Amino acid sequence: MIVKELGGPSALVRQEQADLEPGPGEVCVDVKAIGCNFFDTLITQGKYQVQPDLPFAPGAEAAGVVRAVGQGVEGVAAGDRVSVLLSYGTFASMLVAPAERVFPMAEAMSFEDAAALGVVYQTSYVALVPRAQIQPGETLLVHAAAGGVGLAAVQIGVALGARVIGTAGTQDKLDLILAEGAEVAINYREEDFVERVKELTEGRGADVIYDPVGGDTFDRSLKCIAFNGRVLVIGFAGGRIPTAKMNRVLLKNISLVGVHWGLYFDRDPGALHDAQRALVELHAEGKIRPLISATYPLTEAAAALEALGSRKTTGKVVLTP
Repeated sequence: MIVKELGGPSALVRQEQADLEPGPGEVCVDVKAIGCNFFDTLITQGKYQVQPDLPFAPGAEAAGVVRAVGQGVEGVAAGDRVSVLLSYGTFASMLVAPAERVFPMAEAMSFEDAAALGVVYQTSYVALVPRAQIQPGETLLVHAAAGGVGLAAVQIGVALGARVIGTAGTQDKLDLILAEGAEVAINYREEDFVERVKELTEGRGADVIYDPVGGDTFDRSLKCIAFNGRVLVIGFAGGRIPTAKMNRVLLKNISLVGVHWGLYFDRDPGALHDAQRALVELHAEGKIRPLISATYPLTEAAAALEALGSRKTTGKVVLTP
């Protein structure tokens, strides 16, 4: 499913594929499942940070079976079950990817779970483990905890032994956060999360704050961060990119920690393979699981993205060729 002219998800059109052949260092994969993300909607509008030349297929996540490998590829062979993470191009029944963007799958894992265990879980794992170095028993506050990256952060935080507090704005989302293992869920529309976090931590504050929202949420988070705490800057879904008063950073000895997940492919791809191995192990142990709320045929990709963009879905939306 490709975009020939920028115009949102409705611009997606079907195009028949010829068989693909991998070049040196590349892997060709027969796709069995594809993960959808909100940024797939943005890229079809030309509003995402990645702006491919037309025509292009959206999609960053896929899982399938290796058809062939190119010269020089090691550790991957035809017939292997794998997941794939790309900047774009996974809305297809077959794809070619650089070998470093191909990850082994566990035999017991479904293709749908593997496709859904991509960007949001990778982002949250990299944020919480190598970046924040979260420890068992620490308090983790997750904003927008019922969203894609937020829910992954809740699950991973619980799996790593943290005490997790999540924020959301509706009762069904609060119920979901609690069902996924959070100790407390705070309705930010009805409660002051700053005071509630202080109350829950006997005035100490949260050791780690996971913030994909930015804006006022970031500003107020600095009021409930613990001494030696770490604020993870994931994104700015709230619209406003905040600034921090450095006296607060100094007086509480806190760290502001940026998490630009996609940059790891260029600067440190090994870290992403480490993260994927850890995530596959946590999944095998039953400690994390993607919440897949809807599955669509690949030919209905436009409807899938429309549902995702209008917030009619909870958790992950998956396409199947």
